[in-house]
Amino acid sequence: MALALVLAADPTAASPADAGKRQAILQLDSANTQVNFTLTGFPHTTTGSFQLKRGEIRVDPDTGNATGSIIVDAASGTTGIGMRDSNMKDNILEVQRYPEISFAPRHVQGHPVAQGDFTMQVSGVMLLHGDRHDMTLDVAIHRSGNDFTATTHFTVPYARWGLKNPSLLFLKVSDEVAIDARTTGRVTWAPAP
Repeated sequence: MALALVLAADPTAASPADAGKRQAILQLDSANTQVNFTLTGFPHTTTGSFQLKRGEIRVDPDTGNATGSIIVDAASGTTGIGMRDSNMKDNILEVQRYPEISFAPRHVQGHPVAQGDFTMQVSGVMLLHGDRHDMTLDVAIHRSGNDFTATTHFTVPYARWGLKNPSLLFLKVSDEVAIDARTTGRVTWAPAP
């Protein structure tokens, strides 16, 4: 879900002038992406996951401006308990009306490297349950040439954003859910539009 990744340095660029004429295109590997969530509560904590449908991000390495989207399948949410999963999908997320959760990156900031570890701050808009929310994510990236892995951790204040809290009688859960996402992908380069 979020999850925008920016690798805005091209080790093969001929010169800084040439680099400004190209954009980085990051393709996320859906099969090698995990979007996990943790909802603390009493008497137990709930954990689960969602599946990435697709993710592509385009970055201008000179300005840090970004476009694209990361799309998560809301109906793929699972905790391993059927009744709880049905409640989450039907009554909380309302997946029939809002089948996707997305993050659209708008700007990135940081100091990428061609090889090794670095962190980027990715600002954008999350679309959840039909409403848009500005967010900035800290993304830890390991890059090996054009291949990368990336992780991020963030909190979604879902109750404050208008979704129902599923607490019932003596079962209480937090108004916020923690998201941990990990993905792999590849960066390519193309002429800027």
